[in-house]
Amino acid sequence: MSPVSTSTLLRSIASGASTGIGGLPHLDAGEAADFVLDVMGIPAIPTLPRRSPAESYVNKAMVGMRGVTVGQYGSIAIDVQRLDPLAGVVTDLADDAFVGFRTFLERAAVARREGRFTGPVKWQFVGPVTFGIALMRAGVAMSVAFEAAVRCVRERLEHLIAAVDAALPGVIQVVILEEPALAGMMEAGFPLAPDTAIDLVSGALAAVETSAVSGLHVCGLGDIPSQLAAGPAILCVPVHPQVVDSTGYLMRFMERGGIVAWGVVPTVGPMATTVERPWRQLSGMWCELVQHGADPVLLRQQAIVTPECGLAAHSRSLAEQVHRIAAELGERVRDQAVASKWVLGA
Repeated sequence: MSPVSTSTLLRSIASGASTGIGGLPHLDAGEAADFVLDVMGIPAIPTLPRRSPAESYVNKAMVGMRGVTVGQYGSIAIDVQRLDPLAGVVTDLADDAFVGFRTFLERAAVARREGRFTGPVKWQFVGPVTFGIALMRAGVAMSVAFEAAVRCVRERLEHLIAAVDAALPGVIQVVILEEPALAGMMEAGFPLAPDTAIDLVSGALAAVETSAVSGLHVCGLGDIPSQLAAGPAILCVPVHPQVVDSTGYLMRFMERGGIVAWGVVPTVGPMATTVERPWRQLSGMWCELVQHGADPVLLRQQAIVTPECGLAAHSRSLAEQVHRIAAELGERVRDQAVASKWVLGA
C-alpha cells in the first residue's frame, strides 16, 4: 500500500459525498453493513456499541493489549501491573469487538464483485489522547497510559488498514481519528500540554497517511487551529457560528488540498425530519465564510457531509433518517459544485 492524496480521494467521490461519524444503533451487523453500503456516498464501516459493549471505541482499542481482560458481555478489566507499553497488540478480527468491522468487509467484498460498490470506505478509531485519558481513568499511571495508548493506536491502525486492504484490495481508505478529549484541551486540568497533545495526534495521523487518507473528529467544536496543526487531511467541523472565527485557517487548509467534513445534520436537540433546516444552516454558514474571505468553489468541491456526531444512543429508525437526510444534503452540495464548475468554464 502507498500513500493516498486527497486529490485522489476527491476524484473518486462526488462533491458533498455523505458518510458516517461515530457509532450506529443497529443490533444486527449485517443489516448495518447493508444500510451504509446502500445510503452513504462513502460507506462508513459500522461501529455497533449497542450490539455489544466490546464495540465501544475505547474497548475496541483495549482488546488484545497485555494486561487487559474482556468479560463475557464486553466489559474490560485492566491489570495495571501487567500492562506493558512495549508489548505487541493482538488484533483478532474474530473477536466480538470487531463484528461490525468484519461483517462490513464480508458484505462489501460481495458488493464489489457484483459491481454495487466501487468507491472508498471510511472507518474510525480512537485517537491516542482520548485513549490515554481512558487508561488513566482506569488506574494506569499517566506516563504508562500515554505511552501504551500511542503504541496501541499505531499498531492497531496498521493491522486494520491491512485487513481492509486484504478484503478489498486497492480500496481507498479514509481513517478518522476520534478524539473527543481534545474538546477540553485548552481547559485547566487537562493532563497534557496542548503542544504535547497535538504532537501525539499528529504522530497517529502520520501513521495513517502511509497508506490511507487521514482525518480528525473532535465531538463538539474544539479549537480548530489546534486541530489543523495536528495535520489531518480531512477535518470534521460542526456547523456552528464560531466556525467563522477560523475562516482563514480553514481556507489555508483547503487551499493545500484539505477536505472539510461538515457535521450538519443534528444528532442532539431538535432532530431534523427533512433536509430543509440543515440545508439552510449549511448554506448560511457558507455565506458567512464567503463574506469573511472563503472561496465558495472550494467550500463545495472539497466538502463531505456527515451527521453532527454519533447515533448509537438513538433508535435505528432515527439514525437511518439522519443518514438519508445527510445523503440528500450531499446531492445538493454536488449540484452546486457542478454548477460552479460550469460558471468557471471548467
